[in-house]
Amino acid sequence: MREALAEAAFQLYLERGFERTTVDDIVARAGVGRRSFFRYFPSKEDAVFPDHESCLADMTAFLDTVGDERDAVAVVCDAARLVLRMYAADPEFSVQRYRLTREVPGLRTYELSVVRRYERTLAGYLRRRWGGAAQGALRAEVVAASVVAAHNNGLRSWLRSGGDGDAEAAVDQALDLVRHMWGEAAQPSAPDSAEDEVIVMVAPKGAPMWRVIQQVESALRDD
Repeated sequence: MREALAEAAFQLYLERGFERTTVDDIVARAGVGRRSFFRYFPSKEDAVFPDHESCLADMTAFLDTVGDERDAVAVVCDAARLVLRMYAADPEFSVQRYRLTREVPGLRTYELSVVRRYERTLAGYLRRRWGGAAQGALRAEVVAASVVAAHNNGLRSWLRSGGDGDAEAAVDQALDLVRHMWGEAAQPSAPDSAEDEVIVMVAPKGAPMWRVIQQVESALRDD
């Protein structure tokens, strides 16, 4: 029933436009009553994104079961790929939904709230992994935001192309950049010599902490 309602809603949105489609229109197309619609979807917007709840549940389950021996940044990158695979499973629907959200401001706002839920889930995992480290909470927020931004950059590039090409390749390239910048393997090891080297870096007083950390890490890698 949930799938039938979502399909009926989406087809009507494409035919009539989102604003001109009512819940009564949707249930009439699906052949059910209004109560059936609201049993599955709190609003018209929810019917455009019927798959995100299950994907978020899958992401949460994945992060709950993965071992702590893995690089934490690699883990959240793999978790983000679950969202990509959801989109890639039905390219035609995903491309149509992308175009619809570009046309309807309310859907764009709703989509941003969904993206934020993914980001909070990733950040929660990273805070657990880095809770005892200096700046651990800040690093968790920055890395989660970076993973989501990189994932969405690759995903939207694929959607703008009409679903042509390899969606995973575009997203992998973006996520590899995040892993290179923030992954544990990219962190500098302690010097072998007894006397530690010192690196001095100058940053503007108002620079955000995440930018300072990024510049320090870049300087250490170059060194």
